[in-house]
Amino acid sequence: MNHRNIHIISLGCPKNLVDSEVMAALLAKSGYRITSQADDAHIILVNTCAFILPAKEESIYEILKMAEWKKKQMGACAHLVVTGCLPQRYGRGLERELPEVDLFLGVGEVGSIVHHLDSLSQAEVPGPRSIIGKPGFLMNGQTPRLVTTPFYTSYIKIAEGCSSRCSYCVIPTIRGKARSREMEDILMEADSLAVRGVSELIIIAQDSTDYGRDLKGKPKLGDLLGRLASIRGIRWIRLLYTNPAGLTDEILKSIANCDKICKYIDVPVQHIDDEILAAMKRRGGSDLIKKTIQKVRHIIPGVALRTSVIVGFPGETRTKFNDLLSFIKETRFDHLGVFTYSREEGTKAASYPSRISEREKEVRRQLLMEEQSVISYGINQALIGSIQEVLIEGKSDIPDHPYIGRCRRQAPEIDGVTYVKGKSLATGSLLSCKIAATTEYDLFAEVMP
Repeated sequence: MNHRNIHIISLGCPKNLVDSEVMAALLAKSGYRITSQADDAHIILVNTCAFILPAKEESIYEILKMAEWKKKQMGACAHLVVTGCLPQRYGRGLERELPEVDLFLGVGEVGSIVHHLDSLSQAEVPGPRSIIGKPGFLMNGQTPRLVTTPFYTSYIKIAEGCSSRCSYCVIPTIRGKARSREMEDILMEADSLAVRGVSELIIIAQDSTDYGRDLKGKPKLGDLLGRLASIRGIRWIRLLYTNPAGLTDEILKSIANCDKICKYIDVPVQHIDDEILAAMKRRGGSDLIKKTIQKVRHIIPGVALRTSVIVGFPGETRTKFNDLLSFIKETRFDHLGVFTYSREEGTKAASYPSRISEREKEVRRQLLMEEQSVISYGINQALIGSIQEVLIEGKSDIPDHPYIGRCRRQAPEIDGVTYVKGKSLATGSLLSCKIAATTEYDLFAEVMP
């Protein structure tokens, strides 16, 4: 049991977090001790993201920071291991760039993490520093997870990889083609999470609406949502990462007809100009996007819509950007994420001409976010006086609203929060609250008597 304390740093999206949780559980089951403090660690594992340039920069920064920390421990920390998207994308080339790292593991090695770390610790002769195979790992209901989100909330990954070939995206190269989990397998995991006290399930995949197309019998996302809602103990189900081309009437009616499923959909549109969408290799054009949004709001009255868009894509003229700005003004999304285009080697778009300066990209991003702040404030103001169910997440630093939580309209980490006035509110409880005030992104509420 010597040198078995391990500190795990998980970077990037919730899909990567689930991988980190699986590795943590497998290691803990095999006798490793997971420690929240790097000071206690004999092994540091950094699970990286490499989707776009800022994510790569964050990953490299964290690796170098941990390498420097390890050096100062004078041998107390034996190994630095890097896993996930960065090694999968760049392979053995990282060995030269990051000699401080003892072992690089690709995304397909999640299930074999114990073997790799045991081999690293026990080897008398150093083995290969990079183990990068095909990205074939797909967890199942028997795969252990050490859930690191608050006890009442958990992500549940229903599929891995992506079979779309958007011209700006490296995910299919890193994660492989779309691979769905069997429905019964997902339900098994969801049931076990509910038994452990999880009341909010957050559905994730690279494209949730693509679920089941690769499986025998072609199971449907709408059916999965309905069966998840039947699990005792689950109170909220939230759907992230949908494609507008895949949002069928069946999926939308499943959301509309079940109270447990939050009237909240994350539907990244990326742009609204048809030429840009075609260059992005997105499924469908502006007409499909607009009709889908109209359909969503018709079938699910009061739905909260989140989207994300990319500005500065090659060929985005001022006119095309202004069309996007007008679309955002007219559509009035509840939540908006704006990304500046990142030119990623290995993608089709990397060879496109008509590139736009980083400064201009940032100007465009700011213009969209300024407009969204006005939209969001107006939407939030309209909620004043309404009764919202709020999930209490803990104490806040606002004296007259001493608790913080989220309503059904707010996903963790990416949307605003709800500050709550009340006494002795239990973390994880769901309470009816009356909205009394708002800012651009946050709500202020009081517990109903």
